[in-house]
Amino acid sequence: MALVDILKPVVSRAITTAALFLRPMTLGVRGVVIDPNRRIFLVRHSYMPGWYLPGGGVDPGETIEAALRRELIEEGGIIPTGSPRLFGLYWNARAARRDHIALYMVDAFSQPTPPRVPNREIVEIGFFAVDTLPKDTTEATRRRIDEVLGGAVPDPLW
Repeated sequence: MALVDILKPVVSRAITTAALFLRPMTLGVRGVVIDPNRRIFLVRHSYMPGWYLPGGGVDPGETIEAALRRELIEEGGIIPTGSPRLFGLYWNARAARRDHIALYMVDAFSQPTPPRVPNREIVEIGFFAVDTLPKDTTEATRRRIDEVLGGAVPDPLW
């Protein structure tokens, strides 16, 4: 076997590893939590303006669904009681060239202990009817709600 054949997989692995460090892909998750009255759960963060669907980043070694459950509990005291349903995967080009968001629907849940707000991360929480969303609900949040509940064609860009 030639030296080049031996080195080829080693070099390939080194390039792939370097690419991960230089251009890592990030993955986030958001949940469209729908109560029995078809109201949507939204959060307002302390560190950025507007109202958002609850969610956040997927930690290393964590599944996407586990990240969703963790974020829903942390941000809203919401515990899914059924299986969240994956609605879509989106590319969030505004955040980074390799940022993606998984969007889940959650319509079976309990909220035994809503978090105390305001806190360090969350300023306000609430359930809102689709036609009475807070005026500063982000455009991306409005689009996702319209896709999930209004039948709009999903846009692959967040």
